[in-house]
Amino acid sequence: MYPIRSRIAIRNTLPPVATDTAGRNRCRKRFSPSPRRVTISPETPAVGLARGTVELEPHRDVWSECYAAEIERLEAVVGDRVLAFEHVGSTAVEGLPAKPIIDILGIVPDLEEADDLVAALESSGYEHRPDDIEGRHFLAKGPASNRTHYLSLATRESAVVENQLAFRDALRADPALAQAYADRKRTLTARYPDDRATYTAKKGAFVRAVLKDVAKE
Repeated sequence: MYPIRSRIAIRNTLPPVATDTAGRNRCRKRFSPSPRRVTISPETPAVGLARGTVELEPHRDVWSECYAAEIERLEAVVGDRVLAFEHVGSTAVEGLPAKPIIDILGIVPDLEEADDLVAALESSGYEHRPDDIEGRHFLAKGPASNRTHYLSLATRESAVVENQLAFRDALRADPALAQAYADRKRTLTARYPDDRATYTAKKGAFVRAVLKDVAKE
């Protein structure tokens, strides 16, 4: 991704947290016999997708509740070792179809001193994954058959933080841009439903173009 020249203000976009168990239950996935497909009912909107597959769901307002419920849980685990959390990715953009996995960005003071934080997250259900993006720790929650959350840890000054927030905010501010991104994702999903790597690589050209435009502003 292109680095963003201007500093992006960090805002904790955490919505009000629902503490009731029923609210947390609405974020759970209900499985059908197939390991890829899921059954979603209005009473049980879902998060979760098998690793390596690509499957888009229409945007669901409950995704913001799923994010809030997970942040409530994470804050009890990490304490003050994370400065702020941000809801990023397509589930953070109203109206945008998305893979039903909640993307979370955790802003940390120092990435090199985050080993104990990673260990605590691993003890709470996250898996520290190999990653080819410089400047972050990447973790996934849930078994390979049902990934429900992605968590990126990075510092405030990193390109990871600036790029993820800049792209999210660009989509939120421009419905036409968000629609173009949705169209691109639908096309790629139809072509590469079982090839997450190729889907992500080809989607990246759109992301880089948006970030390049943002950097010029």
